[in-house]
Amino acid sequence: MANTYLDAGTGDALVFLHGFCESKEVWTDFMRPLQQQFRTVALDLPGFGANTHAVSSYTMESMADDVKRQLDELGIQKYLLIGHSMGGYVSMAFAEKYGPLLQGLCLFHSSALPDTDEKKENRDKTISYVERHGVKNFINPFVEPLFYRENRERLKPEIEMMKEIGRATPKKSVIGALAAMRDRPDRTDVLRAAKFSVLFIFGKEDAAVPLDKALEQCHLPGNSMVYFLEKTGHMGMFERTSETRKAIQKFAETIF
Repeated sequence: MANTYLDAGTGDALVFLHGFCESKEVWTDFMRPLQQQFRTVALDLPGFGANTHAVSSYTMESMADDVKRQLDELGIQKYLLIGHSMGGYVSMAFAEKYGPLLQGLCLFHSSALPDTDEKKENRDKTISYVERHGVKNFINPFVEPLFYRENRERLKPEIEMMKEIGRATPKKSVIGALAAMRDRPDRTDVLRAAKFSVLFIFGKEDAAVPLDKALEQCHLPGNSMVYFLEKTGHMGMFERTSETRKAIQKFAETIF
């Protein structure tokens, strides 16, 4: 079976979790410069990328357990967790269950808030669309709007890569993850109680995590750093690679 993780570099561990219909591959280039200073690990979440062993239930909690299992197998005891979008939701579930293992947490275009009623409705519509029309027909129009419109031309290869990863995702995983995101609880209390530092990275043009929702939570942890990126949608690792990488590097330096 193919590896469900990328693991390179030595030192304190930065662990990257991908978002919905993504895989560990979205972090490949992003992590490379950080490997001079840190051990960087990117994991495939259950049902995505190479992590294709049978998934009995799709929940943020079960995904967090799988992250813990993979990190245990890699022998990593303490880490900074960086979660993009759905990976951030998994990170919040992880923080709730395994908080003492965390040195820090980065919500990368993500949120501790639950879905709004409107968003839940949209998830249901998407589930029925995927059931009827399949993953490919869903992915093709889904990916491009994640990027701010002014960045789309420049990032055509990245958009194509994202579509390719998305199209390879099993239908069961897409539907399971949509339901898991819809049903996830409010975890703002986890931020309030956090003993670890939290880094928030938000795109000012991100339709998935609107600015007002971002502002609702970034003051909750006792110790937090916040980056708001202009002309950036939901995909800062591609849209603003050097700025977001530098933010994570600085954050990691303050923690370790």
